[in-house]
Amino acid sequence: DLPWPGLAVGDLFHRPRATVMITVKGVDKLTLPVKGISYPIQNAVPFSLDSVANAIHTLFSEETPVVLQLAPSEERVYMVGKANSVFEDLSVTLRQLRNRLFQDNSILSSLPLNSLSRNNEVDLLFLSELQVLHDIASLLSRHKHLAKDHSPDLYSLELTGLEEVGKRYGEDSQQFKDASQILVDSLQKFADEMFNLYSGNAVVEVVAVKAFNSPLMRKTRSILQSSQAETENPYNLAYQYNYNYSVIFNIILWMMIGLALAVIVISYNLWNMDPGYDSIIYRMTNQKIRMD
Repeated sequence: DLPWPGLAVGDLFHRPRATVMITVKGVDKLTLPVKGISYPIQNAVPFSLDSVANAIHTLFSEETPVVLQLAPSEERVYMVGKANSVFEDLSVTLRQLRNRLFQDNSILSSLPLNSLSRNNEVDLLFLSELQVLHDIASLLSRHKHLAKDHSPDLYSLELTGLEEVGKRYGEDSQQFKDASQILVDSLQKFADEMFNLYSGNAVVEVVAVKAFNSPLMRKTRSILQSSQAETENPYNLAYQYNYNYSVIFNIILWMMIGLALAVIVISYNLWNMDPGYDSIIYRMTNQKIRMD
């Protein structure tokens, strides 16, 4: 019996067919609906889903997985599998996003801007990221058969528009409050659309982080480094061990123990061996003497 609802019993043979991870930078917490499961993240460090995307592309290369990784503010996009054909019309550059906002079917015609302005570049960057969320769900709805197959799909989106709004107007400003509320409403709408497209077999995750902490790194000194250089880390922390450390440690440990036991057993048997009975050399010598 756990009071935290983050762990639940599910069907082992009925796993979600899609994972949608949205990273929102610039805020520690978003006022999401109560029905969602949330927990705080401490000491958040930068992460990447590249290995997961490559694994999906390798294991399901003959099927139709959809892998999409997008960071609109950095114009960084990565599409694998059927995502190349589904999202070929998706706006990914800042110029394309700006032009997309001023089209007839953009979110500007239906979204209440409140204190945000259409003439400010920071506000347009924030609104363009919301436009990307809308376009992803809209384009995927045209290819619903991809959401019905058995291959896993992965969506990774990084939104930094709210962070830029906070830097431009301040986190206590009305613009930041309105942008936060608009973002929450858009995320909820996007999550509902993706959940419905996958018939309830999708997990939508939102990671809200103020700023990522730099991971622990071991400091090294160059022979050309000045003795008066200031070190950022006075404790000289070593790098964190990866998951291969325990495997290699156990292999070396048990191999050394096995070799040590083998040497002891062989040495003991050699020490207590009867040369006339156990050794074939002395046995052949005795038979030859008797025959002579």
